[in-house]
Amino acid sequence: MMSEEKLDNAEKPGESFAELFESYNVHKTERVQIGERIRGKIISIGKDMIYVDTGTKIDGVVEKNELADENGLVPYKEGDELELYVVSYDGSEIRLSKAVTGAGSLNMLRDAFENSISVEGKVKGQIKGGYQVEIAQQRAFCPISQVDVRPADSPDQHVGKSYLFLITQFEEGGRNIVVSRRELLKRDQEKAISKFMKGLIVGAELDGKVTRVMPYGAFVEIFPGLEGLVHVSEVSWSRVEKPGEVLHNGEFIRVKVLAIEKGEKRNSVKISLSMKRITGDPWEQVEGKFQVGEKLKGKVLRCAAFGAFVEIAPGIEGLVHVSEMSYTKRVLKPEEVVQVGESVAVVVKEIDISRRRVSLSIKDAEGDPWLDVSEKYQVGLSVSGMIERKEKFGYFISIEPGVTGLLPISKIKNSHKPGEIEKLKPGDTITVLIEEVHPSERKITLSPGDSKEEEGWKDFAGSGQKKASVFGEKLQQALQKNKDKS
Repeated sequence: MMSEEKLDNAEKPGESFAELFESYNVHKTERVQIGERIRGKIISIGKDMIYVDTGTKIDGVVEKNELADENGLVPYKEGDELELYVVSYDGSEIRLSKAVTGAGSLNMLRDAFENSISVEGKVKGQIKGGYQVEIAQQRAFCPISQVDVRPADSPDQHVGKSYLFLITQFEEGGRNIVVSRRELLKRDQEKAISKFMKGLIVGAELDGKVTRVMPYGAFVEIFPGLEGLVHVSEVSWSRVEKPGEVLHNGEFIRVKVLAIEKGEKRNSVKISLSMKRITGDPWEQVEGKFQVGEKLKGKVLRCAAFGAFVEIAPGIEGLVHVSEMSYTKRVLKPEEVVQVGESVAVVVKEIDISRRRVSLSIKDAEGDPWLDVSEKYQVGLSVSGMIERKEKFGYFISIEPGVTGLLPISKIKNSHKPGEIEKLKPGDTITVLIEEVHPSERKITLSPGDSKEEEGWKDFAGSGQKKASVFGEKLQQALQKNKDKS
């Protein structure tokens, strides 16, 4: 019967082997790179192959005749160290070579092609349809469409640079080699995008680059190879008709993710973005920002039959009704007073935040010419006016923009020369006397300047009353009077 001491000693060799095996593997790397130069000891020498410790969990093999001297003898023994190049790796075997040239390089490239393993190459120059690439001292061709995932800004920007390529064709014993960098970039890009998408959520705010501007919106790259769409309605709280007037290719902008949906193509996604929601809804900030009666500057956005919409702040539009466009003339169409894109002065008349409505007035911003009519046009004053139109009951005479008086037919007949007055046409000037002024009713009654009662009116007005001979002179006097008051 074996003693306990002997039993313990019998178990120790097994435990020691496991520990040694684990210790041996823990220092091993998972894999090597094609073209990598490694230093390893010869494990064994077979009939055709030599086995080498690569420092990984997989041993390497090199053809025996490649290491033979000129006499066909291998000047190495087990335990000797060799410096070799990794020419292929398929997960179960690592092929090694003394140099990545000649037959060794072609074997490496063939294995790389068959196992879809990337190889490093240098772009030597640009040729018709693509580039000449040198891989392991072998010539290869890379089509211009396969050198990158995007068109190059300059075709020669890749010349002289080294990249990893995937061999897509290996024919005629290596005399016809075609490579692609695009495929590798797409693989890496897809992995990176997949990882990025796992962390992307609705509501996230990101920086992006405008890549394409279309009539319906702009595409924005939020991650290399991943784009989202900012619809035209999401560009700004202000009305935008053409995205190209606001955004430009290559511009960097801040966006917010509105939705993430599956696309029509396999594994594709549709990402809806917004620029305007970064700043928040301007209507939520309107309260207290504008006051009724406040005078502002705004931009005419569009005209309708009933008025014009004017933007008084980004995303805040107000309506100027046609009735609020002018004191001086009757407006039938907004375009008679304003044009789209024009900057105009307006006065806030009403604000309804709950209905998102603002009523504006252009005529109040310009001022009501009837406010000081009673001061400017006293009874008996002689002024020059222009005939606006002739009616059966009298002539309407404009004595300044927005202020029109009526010259009754009965007054015309009472003048010294009624026939000459009747010959006048709309647009002709005429001298008239102020007979009655009713500012609250916006009415002024006139009489001819050469009427039979003219002398009487002069006496009534007093010797200090001056007579204005022309309309322009009278207007200057009124402006000077307002200036003196201020």
